[in-house]
Amino acid sequence: MILPDKVQKIADNVPGKYYVDIRCIGCNVCAEIAPENFRSDLEEGHEYICKQPTTETEEALCLEAMEICPVNAIGNDGVLE
Repeated sequence: MILPDKVQKIADNVPGKYYVDIRCIGCNVCAEIAPENFRSDLEEGHEYICKQPTTETEEALCLEAMEICPVNAIGNDGVLE
């Protein structure tokens, strides 16, 4: 399994432990699961982290999105910037 690459994060991500990398295919699954935390860039064809999780519910939804991502493009490096 290929892991997310924090060196190749999409520039639109807000700083913090969750990120989307350049392998994102823009399927929108993460934005459907965690709409408060993920947004779609329709022009560029990818999703990105628009808000780091601040509640237990948001954290759980971001983890679910990360686990379901079909191309493993969502990462969590544990940094709480």
